[in-house]
Amino acid sequence: MLVELLIGAGALVAALAASSIRVIKQYERGLVFRLGRVVSAPLEPGLALIVPVIDRMRKVNMQIVTMPVPAQDGITRDNVTVRVDAVVYFNVVDPRRAIVNVEDYRFAMGQVAQTSLRSIIGKSDLDDLLANRERLNEGLELMIDSPAVSWGVHIDRVEIKDVALPEGMKRSIAHQAEAERDRRARVIAAEGELQASEKLATAAERMERTPAALQLRLLQTVVDVAAEKNSTLVLPFPVELLRFLDHATVGLDAWTKAANASEDDHAGTETGSPNGQPAAPEQRQAEPMSGT
Repeated sequence: MLVELLIGAGALVAALAASSIRVIKQYERGLVFRLGRVVSAPLEPGLALIVPVIDRMRKVNMQIVTMPVPAQDGITRDNVTVRVDAVVYFNVVDPRRAIVNVEDYRFAMGQVAQTSLRSIIGKSDLDDLLANRERLNEGLELMIDSPAVSWGVHIDRVEIKDVALPEGMKRSIAHQAEAERDRRARVIAAEGELQASEKLATAAERMERTPAALQLRLLQTVVDVAAEKNSTLVLPFPVELLRFLDHATVGLDAWTKAANASEDDHAGTETGSPNGQPAAPEQRQAEPMSGT
């Protein structure tokens, strides 16, 4: 009978000893509740002893938690419907606040991240969501970090993952980008034409001062054309000859007009009056009567 009691007492002591021993991992901290109250600072990693039945210990993970934020639908400040998702990196820095001040700090962080993401969408333009992600990430981090401080949680960083646009907006952006590329191409081509015209004007001035340079350029063009295997026949035509023909044509037109004018004057003189006008009818009738 005594042996059985000793065996039972030994088993009870062993059970109590086993229930009082806790192992805390390196990335964890232990928070001990004695009769419902926190009795000490968080326990460090290693072997920890608690009072059986009276004490309860909760382990808190101190590692950085990667929490994806579900995609949120919102309307930007310039009235564009978008769907944005993000990811939040945070860790617990005060285990006592994370357990005592909030029921479930992970769930609370998720809800704050979703509401903050909707708020940042409504305060931003579409161009900011697409181009100024770093500034929006900083603003979103500040919005989430404000309530998280009282929960003993530190926000390491916040990143906006993706911005989903409607199909119509995607086509509009593509058309805008295409038009911008066309504008740049035309501006570049116009600048090239301007520079080429300036260089050609400079070359023309130099060739005008040196006529032999024009002949050399003409010969170089003939050589370039003849280097290719084709049936093109190039006949150099001097520009001076064109100018001579132009002046000759102008002189011929002037001589023709002068000749036509002289012929008209001569025809008027032969018809009667000294000043080229025909005689009056009364004068022609008076001449026979005087003879009688």
